[in-house]
Amino acid sequence: MTDTCSTPITGIDSHAHVFSRDLNLVGARRYTPDYDATLEQYLTHLHAHGLSHGVLVQPSFLGTDNSYLLAALRQAPDQLRGVVVLEPGVSRAQLNDMDRLGVVGVRLNLMGKALPDFRNSAWSEFFSQIADLDWHVELHREVKDLPGLIHQLTPFGLKLVIDHFGRPDANSGVDQPGFSELLELGSKGSIWMKVSGIYRLGGTPQQNIHFARMALPLLEQSFGLSHLVWGSDWPHTQHEQSIGFRTVVDQLKALECPPQVSHSLLVQVPRRLFGFAKGKS
Repeated sequence: MTDTCSTPITGIDSHAHVFSRDLNLVGARRYTPDYDATLEQYLTHLHAHGLSHGVLVQPSFLGTDNSYLLAALRQAPDQLRGVVVLEPGVSRAQLNDMDRLGVVGVRLNLMGKALPDFRNSAWSEFFSQIADLDWHVELHREVKDLPGLIHQLTPFGLKLVIDHFGRPDANSGVDQPGFSELLELGSKGSIWMKVSGIYRLGGTPQQNIHFARMALPLLEQSFGLSHLVWGSDWPHTQHEQSIGFRTVVDQLKALECPPQVSHSLLVQVPRRLFGFAKGKS
């Protein structure tokens, strides 16, 4: 990737998806979209909310066919980075091609799936290449299983990024199993947390915001502000009827972050983590 940036960085959305309903979907999927979420629509949302850049994450229902995401990266290489879904046997040539297009990570979306055994040699080779490219591994799984997964992945020397607060249950509080262990692991220095998907935390809107308000200072204390980023999770799959881009921006505002915290979440940390060039901030 080049390290030049002509678009000033006013804010980076660290988690969004683009897709078309006409694409080939994987057979075993939890969700089937009946609408399109296009790059043009996404960039319009960014502009409307004072954001300039975004990280596109491969949705689970497209499996390992990352072609739509990669095409989006080609259309706006200055403004976008990508996180793909891959099988361990992918070739280094394919990885290099993706790297040149702006891919910076690989997602392990393990929601609703059997947990993999990372001791398998195929995984070891795969993670070795991911580390060599300086990509991160993004984990999406319920919070109770995350500590065990992190312990398995730590020996590979990877940067780990946790989706959506670690998918805790807002009704169970910040002391619930898994979340407290996750906070302990956050101090290790190679784990980042996405402050995103507040509406996915399992409670009412008020309960979810309350949990996020309680959790954020704990995450700051454990992970450090330098390891927290914000994401919109647009287009809010499975929640489209009640959640929009304005909703998640308002949820972020409801956390009442001081200006320096907001700037860190939206500019300073994601700029480094996702390899955006040094723009004006």
